Amino acid sequence: MKVLVIGGGGREHALCWKIRQSPLVTELHCAPGNAGIAAVAQCVSIKPDAVGALVEWARGKAVDLTVVGPELPLTLGLADAFHDAGLRVVGPRKGAAKIEGSKAFGKDVMQAAGIPTAEARVFDDASEAERHVRTLGRPCVVKADGLAAGKGVFPCLNRGEAMAAVAAIMREKEFGDAGARVVIEDYLEGEEVSFIALTDGETIVPLASSQDHKRVNDGDQGYNTGGMGAYSPAPVLDAEMHEKVMARVMRPAVKELARRGEPFRGFLYAGLMIAHGEPHVLEFNARLGDPETQPLMFRLRSDIVPALVQAAEGTLRDTAFEWDPRPSVCVVMTAKGYPGEYPKGMAITGLDEVVRLPDTYVFHAATGTSGGAIVTSGGRILGVTALGFDFANAIERAYQAVDLIRFESSHYRHDIGKRALRR
Repeated sequence: MKVLVIGGGGREHALCWKIRQSPLVTELHCAPGNAGIAAVAQCVSIKPDAVGALVEWARGKAVDLTVVGPELPLTLGLADAFHDAGLRVVGPRKGAAKIEGSKAFGKDVMQAAGIPTAEARVFDDASEAERHVRTLGRPCVVKADGLAAGKGVFPCLNRGEAMAAVAAIMREKEFGDAGARVVIEDYLEGEEVSFIALTDGETIVPLASSQDHKRVNDGDQGYNTGGMGAYSPAPVLDAEMHEKVMARVMRPAVKELARRGEPFRGFLYAGLMIAHGEPHVLEFNARLGDPETQPLMFRLRSDIVPALVQAAEGTLRDTAFEWDPRPSVCVVMTAKGYPGEYPKGMAITGLDEVVRLPDTYVFHAATGTSGGAIVTSGGRILGVTALGFDFANAIERAYQAVDLIRFESSHYRHDIGKRALRR
């Protein structure tokens, strides 16, 4: 079987790493890939949003299955184009991907399906949004409506912070067209957790639970990012909570999208806030999380390829994944300055030393090559991932590997997984 993975980050490296292990796979390609992915797949120099070029390449190569990693090509209709070309693809069509592409649409789906979520209002005029903020006497969250690479969400504890968030999104246009509208919703307090499932539009196969760390600095301080680390499983999501999420969130969401004529085929991700023993949805994503995919794929014992084929074909019945019972922790190493301005092209050393560590792997997120050396090419550089016999051991192993890796102006959090230890 010939498989194509679309994307070039840590999530796609983890997918390629896992897919490569399948005996069903004879060829594995990744567009565009990165320096780490090149070790397990053949990289193709096509950007993820070049929909026409990707369809043409996949058809010419007679690709049997395509797996879409990032959200942007999905919201541009990549899955639609592949379907129209008669190509199997894992990823929702444009109409269903809108559940992530527009936070206002996502809220509408939640409200129609009776999914527990924060009360919210949508504004496409900055002055109206600011007038609403002035009436609020409580904390809120201000979100850019469109895609902002995980950075367009501003938790605001007071009116001043909320006014500044509206200005940044709508007046200063920090996120471009993604900020043409804002969603202003109530601030929920609790513990965040990621719930990801593979679905064919009817059957839902949940993955193991995981927990992301969004803020750039220790103690959940600083700017929101695309993710500074993750671990799996998330102790807050026990068996009872798992069933609540399936009954109150995942099944209603999939059913509502199908009712609208937009059946969802692919990975559906619910970002949850667990408060007072109840799950509330912060937002939906139309793809696997990053960096959650890294510890998830590291724990997954099953061959993922048959399930991916079934999801693409709409035959995902009687499927379940087997998981390594050991926990996994991923620590993201970034360039100093991320998520703001940061340098690129810095040589990375120490990767060869990490290879010798047990139950440890470095997933590349933004790397390239220059003069025979692996160099940085973005903000989030590496996802250093380890398994351990318990959380303390997994954390120790991950940071042991981090200590071996060096590049100029590196940055990482020192407290990934600490919440799991407290539980």
